[in-house]
Amino acid sequence: MTTTTYLWTPPPVYSLPVRGKTERLPINRLFFVGRNYHAHAVEMGKPVDKSVERPFYFTKSPQTLVESGATVAYPPETKNYHHEMELVLAIGAPGFRVAQETAHELIYGYACGLDMTRRDLQLVARDKGRPWDLGKDVEESSVVSEIVPMQGQVLDRGELAMTVNGQPRQKSDLDKLIWNIREIIADLSLFYHLQPGDLIFTGTPEGVGALQPGDRIEGGVAGVGEITLTIGPAE
Repeated sequence: MTTTTYLWTPPPVYSLPVRGKTERLPINRLFFVGRNYHAHAVEMGKPVDKSVERPFYFTKSPQTLVESGATVAYPPETKNYHHEMELVLAIGAPGFRVAQETAHELIYGYACGLDMTRRDLQLVARDKGRPWDLGKDVEESSVVSEIVPMQGQVLDRGELAMTVNGQPRQKSDLDKLIWNIREIIADLSLFYHLQPGDLIFTGTPEGVGALQPGDRIEGGVAGVGEITLTIGPAE
């Protein structure tokens, strides 16, 4: 039997804790739905007309994953680092070209998430028609709470809110998603063979804003849980 050897140690398996279990959920891919709340789309200067548009997505490396409760460094090459509070959907079964009516069968559970963003770099890239990678695929920028098992359950309402240093920043409800949970899963599965361990950040409401070193984020989604993050000094 041949043993594979490597020039250096391969990266670890990224994973998240699961409520009520000793086993952790291994992470496969990180998908993000862009502009999925009307008020946030308007806030970003890009209103969405669902009648003529479909969802769009971007991805981040699993290496950007950070667990709730961490302290992360203020990232380099930005002067406008933003928070984006979101509901995160965990896929627990494979699916490709699934129908909306059965899309819920792929759901393993949910978590709270933060899509941290170098907004200044993202907007420069957006306005020049360039990829968003430097603005979005930022080290330590995909923050996720524990996964709450809710196999096959669809969350179609529930308050989503977050504060910075105790001051309200974002507050909305899941019933304001432009594309709901079933629609997101079905549409994304037209492009990818979804796999267990895929995480889908379902979009952020209005109220995104800049952070400074020392700021503390606290947020939650009704029926799911809570998330915290502290912004440390710049490197």
